[in-house]
Amino acid sequence: MHLSRRNLLATATLAAAPAPSPHGRAAFHTGFEELTADGYRLLDGQRTGIVTNPTGITRDARHIVDVMHEDPRVRLTAVFGPEHGFRGTAQAGGSEGRFDDPETGLPVYDTYLKSGQPLADVFTASGVDTVVFDIQDVGARFYTYIWTLYDCMEAARLAGKRFVVLDRPNPVTGRAARGPVLHKEFATFVGRQPIAQAHGMTVAELARLFNKEFLAAPVPLETVRMTGWRRSDFYDASRLPWVPPSPNMPTADTALVYSGTCMFEGTNLSEGRGTTRPFELLGAEGVDGRWAAAVNELGLPGVRFREAYFAPTFSKFQGTTVGGVQVHVTDRAAYDPVRTGIALLVTARKVWSGFAWRPDDWIDKLTGSDRVRTMIDAGAGTDEVVGAWQRELAAFRRMREGYLLYG
Repeated sequence: MHLSRRNLLATATLAAAPAPSPHGRAAFHTGFEELTADGYRLLDGQRTGIVTNPTGITRDARHIVDVMHEDPRVRLTAVFGPEHGFRGTAQAGGSEGRFDDPETGLPVYDTYLKSGQPLADVFTASGVDTVVFDIQDVGARFYTYIWTLYDCMEAARLAGKRFVVLDRPNPVTGRAARGPVLHKEFATFVGRQPIAQAHGMTVAELARLFNKEFLAAPVPLETVRMTGWRRSDFYDASRLPWVPPSPNMPTADTALVYSGTCMFEGTNLSEGRGTTRPFELLGAEGVDGRWAAAVNELGLPGVRFREAYFAPTFSKFQGTTVGGVQVHVTDRAAYDPVRTGIALLVTARKVWSGFAWRPDDWIDKLTGSDRVRTMIDAGAGTDEVVGAWQRELAAFRRMREGYLLYG
């Protein structure tokens, strides 16, 4: 039987998909795998641009832009790069700018720090009909890719474009939302809208929520679900390779602690940038073993703390040996990263006289209000701080229920 190149590609795509699980559970497929298995029907006849970064990969570690560019069933005409860039060459707070991708020849447009009409103008200039989003998130409100998603949805609406989200796992599960909910007067690029600090949603679920709850008007939205993913799954259940979504997110273990320990960006302590264990190592000059002892005494579930010393190669305390703690998660199902982060802040302030907040009140932007900072400054303990956001967290949990796609 004669097969065209188009049919051969379709056959190869389906053959590459994982076999059904022998344990009666559906095999895991990303949104991109589901899109290709359906022959890109959702993009048929559309000039397509994709918002992605190095995490947009297949299970054999090929980038989806390279795969789509070679496939005649999809008309890929543009790529849009977020913070750190499409190919991931930029550090935090940077992007790659406008260039032509040397691998595919496709024009790459910079979306970082663009929103509203300026970003809509980028989509218009690209000539695409449909904007696709496929980026691995890490489950924290202040991780900026979900706000790239939000900004791109709003810009696509303004530019009259369709929007398609290809889903990927929340690597720290989707079991529950945790932490404070953003207050709108504290909205920035690390939190545009009032969602919980650890939102417990996938990017497709967030897109559905954004579209109905927060956009000025809905964008024509399609979401391509994963199959075989459960809300209790951590990232390793997917058996996908982990690609760092940003330079300081080297492993899925980093994502596990990030929604709590990233709050140390709002202090004068190192959050471990410039080490091999960012967000797991925390410390500063003058900190000693009293901190690890104090936080271990709290008996927080699923975690222990080791006295640690390290010398960051960049960022805070570059080239200086500092003391602090290493966070060791012992039971990831029992571990609460946000509560743990608050406990670390409370105990650090008690045992180290040099503790200070960043002068720009960055902690308020990260936590979504001034409440965490002012309560800790007033001497509040961990339970009191965590208790203060429970009512607004319960309201967010109720709101998100209508947008969840997975059991």
